[in-house]
Amino acid sequence: MARKGKARRLVVDGETFLWSLSHTHQALGNGRYEDCCETFSIRRFRARGCLRIVFRAGPDRLVPDGYLMPSGAVGTAVGGTLNLHEPGTARALLDAALAQGWRPDDPLTEEVDGWTLFDAVITRRGALAPD
Repeated sequence: MARKGKARRLVVDGETFLWSLSHTHQALGNGRYEDCCETFSIRRFRARGCLRIVFRAGPDRLVPDGYLMPSGAVGTAVGGTLNLHEPGTARALLDAALAQGWRPDDPLTEEVDGWTLFDAVITRRGALAPD
């Protein structure tokens, strides 16, 4: 099963990006799911290429599963939690992806393990959080 959100705009230094969030999982029945995954997609407006940042459930890695985590939340058992619906998180993910070398003008779609960006985004969001 897949749920995809509506594309939202993010303007950074005069450039417009479109981003969305989707959730996929395997339904087991009786309200149980497995293989839950949150995918944050971002692309420059009118560009052909796209970056998909994928957060898969795993040991010490938490994604929405219908029980413990709300929609769009990802976190670790020992670290923080991110809300992927927040524009500030979208900006922090974009900045982290650019720092790792993602090129928004690349015409190809690239997929990145979101957990490789998680700590950088948690740090940035913590630094920007109101007192």
